Amino acid sequence: MKLLLDSTRCQGYGLCQEHAPQLIELDEWGYASVIAADVPPSSEDAARACADSCPNSALRLEK
Repeated sequence: MKLLLDSTRCQGYGLCQEHAPQLIELDEWGYASVIAADVPPSSEDAARACADSCPNSALRLEK
């Protein structure tokens, strides 16, 4: 699984980082960047919650 970020859709809410701090890092303005694009199996649930929590669908999980 891969966690992909469309940075043009990110509004800096930071909800994603609350669900998956091991996968998402926030910059000084609160905008997300993906630390680990390849999601380990142990973090798939957190990555799914992370993508589902984004109000602007900036994050998505792909196989």
